[in-house]
Amino acid sequence: MKLIFEKSQPGRRAGSFARHDLPVPEVPATLRRRQPPRLPEVAEPELVRHFTELASRTFGIDTGFYPLGSCTMKHNPRVNERVANLPGFRDLHPLQEEDGAQGALELEWRLQEILTEICGLHACSLQPAAGSQGELTGLMLMRAYFADRGEERDTVVTADTAHGTNPASVTMAGYKLQKVGTDARGNLDIDDLRAKVDERTAGLMLTNPSTLGLFDEGIEEVAGIFHEAGALLYYDGANLNAVCGISRPGDMGFDIVHINLHKTFSQPHGGGGPGGGPIVVRDTLEPFLPVPAVVRDGERFRLDYDRPKSIGKVRAFTGPFGVFVRSYAFIRAYGPALKAMSEVAVLNANYLLARLKDAYELPFDRLCMHEFVLSARRLKREHGVTALDVAKRLMDYGFHPPTIYFPLIVPEALMIEPTETESKETLDAFVDALLAIAREADESPELLKDAPRKRPVRRLDEVKAVKRAVVRYRFEEHPDLSQEPSEARMLEVQKGA
Repeated sequence: MKLIFEKSQPGRRAGSFARHDLPVPEVPATLRRRQPPRLPEVAEPELVRHFTELASRTFGIDTGFYPLGSCTMKHNPRVNERVANLPGFRDLHPLQEEDGAQGALELEWRLQEILTEICGLHACSLQPAAGSQGELTGLMLMRAYFADRGEERDTVVTADTAHGTNPASVTMAGYKLQKVGTDARGNLDIDDLRAKVDERTAGLMLTNPSTLGLFDEGIEEVAGIFHEAGALLYYDGANLNAVCGISRPGDMGFDIVHINLHKTFSQPHGGGGPGGGPIVVRDTLEPFLPVPAVVRDGERFRLDYDRPKSIGKVRAFTGPFGVFVRSYAFIRAYGPALKAMSEVAVLNANYLLARLKDAYELPFDRLCMHEFVLSARRLKREHGVTALDVAKRLMDYGFHPPTIYFPLIVPEALMIEPTETESKETLDAFVDALLAIAREADESPELLKDAPRKRPVRRLDEVKAVKRAVVRYRFEEHPDLSQEPSEARMLEVQKGA
């Protein structure tokens, strides 16, 4: 398929505008182009066909199974889109006065109340724009809390299975990072943890269940260790889809939770957004939440800026409102049966695990929660087939690959999350594909090393793409790197689980 620039022909247009005998305004010299931009010149039919063809090559949850671990790529009910498109929500200006936005404010307040109950905590701010910003907001609350108490704490503990945003957020918040290992059961290593928690420790950032898909069996003991040291517990809500209505982070001992609305509560996401990362906290942290707070006064709802200990704003207005509408509609559709969402997600994951664990290595032989991690280490050792090869070959069977090479403590990791919205027939087809790939690794390993074979784009030279990135079209000077020899692909050696 050619680039749109390569289809360009001088003088062709996709449309034309009426010409009027009006004076042309003078553009200041400092803003004036030296020459016109070189834009594609194509007729409308070619333009429509080009982008329609691009759209047909796009893989998403609406086109196939998307088992991307720790991303919760579930079906997004279309009724949510209809609700978000109601004129009263869709056309509301963010600066509308409160009296003219009572419906929107009530929805936000009710969503806060629901999320607070789900987490077993006391107060909520919907403001953070995504999970990563929710993390940073939570750490800012932690810093404000200790500053208000006159305590100097400079270290935050994370697990060696943590999402990459955790250590990044710790650094951005100005804390030192302390990593804790995983024990043979896939839990936090308690002995390692005890040795690293002291009076300088501000808190723990933990996903539970972890990115291994395992619920930490010692979470109450972990919470006790930190609380006895005067530290706080932060819950990374990326995997909340596993426990809604079953267990609550607040009851586990967590003080701060961020929630990925776009994952757990259904919002089309990927490719940069949109998302939502509300933060839910214990009552001792409520004074520090971002402003404005959405509050209820009798039958009226308003924005409260009178929070002198607040960390301030973390994004514009009250947050991504369209995301709130979709998530609220999703939760209300389940009602008291929300627990079933997580129960089915856990059931689906364990069904896949039971069918696949003999063909691939299982680093931790336990029942999983909503996702699980397999290893292609045996395939690599016996046949030279890597997790990347398995993922690429899976594309030929019509499935999006799972997350690979994460968490880092599992060599040749394949992280699979089916969610609750997939049918047994889809799950069985996915299993059959992975079992077939395991047989192919034994019988025809070169087939996997050359995959994908049936997709519009074959396997890319990822090393060359990084070292010789070409991110814009340069017309006559555009380089052709297709004839350059490929460079050897180097993978970092990973520690065994």
